Amino acid sequence: MRIAVYVPLLLSLLAPFGARPLSERCDPRLATWLLTASSLVLGTASTISLGLLAVTGLIRIPQLAALGQWSATSAQRDAPAQLSVSVLAGLLLGGAVVTAARLLWRRARTLATAALDAACMPARDGLVVIEDDAPDAYALPGLPGRVVVSTGMLHTLDESEHDILLAHERAHLTAHHYAFVALAQLGAAANPLLRPLATAVTYTIERWADERAATATGDRARVARTVGKAALAAHRTPALARAAAALGIRGGGPRSRGLLTRPGRRNALATAGPVPRRVAALLAPPLGRRPALTAVTVAICAVATVATAEAAHDLHELLLNVGAWK
Repeated sequence: MRIAVYVPLLLSLLAPFGARPLSERCDPRLATWLLTASSLVLGTASTISLGLLAVTGLIRIPQLAALGQWSATSAQRDAPAQLSVSVLAGLLLGGAVVTAARLLWRRARTLATAALDAACMPARDGLVVIEDDAPDAYALPGLPGRVVVSTGMLHTLDESEHDILLAHERAHLTAHHYAFVALAQLGAAANPLLRPLATAVTYTIERWADERAATATGDRARVARTVGKAALAAHRTPALARAAAALGIRGGGPRSRGLLTRPGRRNALATAGPVPRRVAALLAPPLGRRPALTAVTVAICAVATVATAEAAHDLHELLLNVGAWK
């Protein structure tokens, strides 16, 4: 336990460095799965590790040790962490639990609101057109979900681009992208070190939807032009779109401007927003599955899981040992 309990925390420090390579070099569908799983697994493992460290501090306290019929003296001698480390772990654990619980509550309310809004919207084939001069389009989850498009966006795009827009937004619904975003953000809520993974997921789901639209239309260049055109036109967010924005299933807005005219330049894309990077990816050949990146990601999740299980087993053995000294 002296080493295993710290492994998930160490991996949480290293994992964010893989977020950009996964999102930029790997097939977006696979990247979304890998990033979401990594955030959830590492967030859970690191939270459990904090709990294990906190318990080793609790059993040092004679009054609490007596409740569990443990020897506080033996616990002080055999515990794998200093009392100060256990106290810090307990504080971090409390913050992680509270933050994750608040996120779950907000997500549940937002999803319920979105489902209610979707159910109340009159739609044809799942499409809702709202009278608004501001160009905007988004997917609204529900049973069933809705694709909401403003008249401003329809006027901005031509007829052929309407099909691309609808294919993109419908991909968000059929692939349940809001669930990936929610799970990735849950892991990041438990462990703030994992926020780059959750941020990457909000990008890869857009790339995933872009690729679905490119497959449906068979013209990657036209999809790239539509993505750039729609992003440049979307200068504000309608009030009804707030639920979709909170669910993380909206594309980039005004801050993505400025680099769309030169998407192929590596030095520009290194600091570019999500939309220029999406356009550049669509103008390039489709990405592969990158077995090496996949293997490394799976290995990290496996190591974190095994280390957490080993640390929990060692704590169990410690409790049995200090109980025998009682």
